[in-house]
Amino acid sequence: MGKRILMPAQEINLDNVQYVQERIEAPHLTGFLLKLFVWLVESRLFGHAILSVLKRKNKMTQILRHTVIPEEPMFFPEFPPQEPETAVDFVDEDTLPALRVDHALKCLPSYDTSKASRVARSNSFLYWTIRDYANAYRSGQTTPSDVAECIISAVEESLNRNPPLIFFISFNANELRKQAAASTRRFEEGSPLSILDGIFIAIKDDIDCYPYPSKGGTVWIHKVREVKQDAVCVSRLRSCGAILAGKANMHELGMGVTGNNPHYGTTRNPHMIQHYTGGSSSGPAAIVASGLCAAALGTDGGGSVRIPSALCGVAGFKTTYGRTDITGSICEGGTVEIIGPIATTVEDVMLVYAAILGSSTVDLARLKPMPPCFPMLGTTDNLNLLGSLKLGKYSSWFADVYSNEVSETCEWILTQVANSFGTETREIILPELEEMRAAHLVSIGSEALNHIYPHFENGQRMALSYDVRLNMALFESFLAADYVVAQSLRRRIMHYHMEAFKHVDVIVTPTTGMTAPKIPSSSLNIGETDFVTSGYLMRFVLAPNLIGLPAISIPVGHDKDGLPIGLQLIGQPWAEATLLRLASAIEEIAPPQKRPVVFYDVLKGV
Repeated sequence: MGKRILMPAQEINLDNVQYVQERIEAPHLTGFLLKLFVWLVESRLFGHAILSVLKRKNKMTQILRHTVIPEEPMFFPEFPPQEPETAVDFVDEDTLPALRVDHALKCLPSYDTSKASRVARSNSFLYWTIRDYANAYRSGQTTPSDVAECIISAVEESLNRNPPLIFFISFNANELRKQAAASTRRFEEGSPLSILDGIFIAIKDDIDCYPYPSKGGTVWIHKVREVKQDAVCVSRLRSCGAILAGKANMHELGMGVTGNNPHYGTTRNPHMIQHYTGGSSSGPAAIVASGLCAAALGTDGGGSVRIPSALCGVAGFKTTYGRTDITGSICEGGTVEIIGPIATTVEDVMLVYAAILGSSTVDLARLKPMPPCFPMLGTTDNLNLLGSLKLGKYSSWFADVYSNEVSETCEWILTQVANSFGTETREIILPELEEMRAAHLVSIGSEALNHIYPHFENGQRMALSYDVRLNMALFESFLAADYVVAQSLRRRIMHYHMEAFKHVDVIVTPTTGMTAPKIPSSSLNIGETDFVTSGYLMRFVLAPNLIGLPAISIPVGHDKDGLPIGLQLIGQPWAEATLLRLASAIEEIAPPQKRPVVFYDVLKGV
């Protein structure tokens, strides 16, 4: 294999860049064949040869071992200086979470108290928002304790279905009642802590939420990693009065994007229960989509908030790397992960984001983040700013999907946005997407091993599901030199995106290249490996993780089978407010949401 020498990124002529369609060559295996393949890969006799062939066929060897890269490594996202956003409300990171939430609340349009009657008259479907719950509590229509009983009944019903929906890994009815009773007392005394008081929020199983264990979707990690307190972001939600509903199901250790979990059962998509939710934040997205909770927290190291949000028809927000403190999560310490909110509406995403934002001391020093802020959505300036936005679209990449319904629906909504708000869509070029995928895989894989190795004891590798063991074997095949090459590629990918942002404000893509795939029955007990499907699900989501950019997925329609389609907006570093502004506008003109097949109206007790 010949050596390839890359030109410095700043010397690349974008006019000469040719888009290369992603082609993944790997077997799709379930059941006994998956067990056999993993045994072969883990064996000393065959493993190295099999992984070498897989990496060579998928260009990993050429990219990592036979390419000369002139750029220095970038071991975590290094952002160039950014201009402050306009028509926003700035907040201090040191402000109490409840006060930040109040700032965000004042940036929203006026609350429509007639929503419930309008929905009933029109026979249409709308999710209840955080403000709907808050209004119901304040008006005495219901209490957090009443809603808690509805949630407890719904969780029991979801487990008794055939097949069971498996929303939670850890759920304690008495713990829920206790939190709800405390919230109910605060409302009775006229002293709720914030608009989030009494709002039920599910927490992904790799984020600490005391007194629950953090299992990370495994059957063992909670035995060697004790939870003694809340993760930072969870404690911020608790200080706002949020009711933490339990630990939501997930793809084991976050090492997969379908949500398949043979240990606890695979969470089902509320829109079509024979289909995957996407992952790895499978439980959080399904819980929100089914109406059980108004919001959830997930982790996102490779699209794990945005993918399931898109497949389940809800909104999922990945913040700029370092904007939220991820201390107290299993994945803390990595360079691609964040903790982000999932909710049914952009305004609810914004309220939860207001509560959890705030960088760690380390990230404040090394990243020097721009002050956090919220878009003022109820002002005239908001409309003017929307009309000035320039959206970047790499058409060849945008259209590289499994189903044309996905790209056509996303293209249609962009036309509607232009017609309604005057936005302009410009063509951009983003080179070296193959290299970006390789760099992300090496980065997240190496960092995942770094997180897990300290907790390994005898026999625990064998307690992992087969698809995770296969991923572990692949990650262990990477050299230290591969990791350094990946970080040099990270610097090049950052350069290309920053060049694009000199001409556009937001980059737009489909969130996923396909709608929710069907769950093979043979995968339920053993698991599944399907790198081709994973490639379609992850096609557009990796840049925000590798180079730390903010991104949001919002629902914009459905395919012919009624499965949701998501649009992804990728923003400039620290430009969360711009993404929330545009996402809110798109939400206004998107087609009506469809009631999921599985939906629990816990606010109304249905």
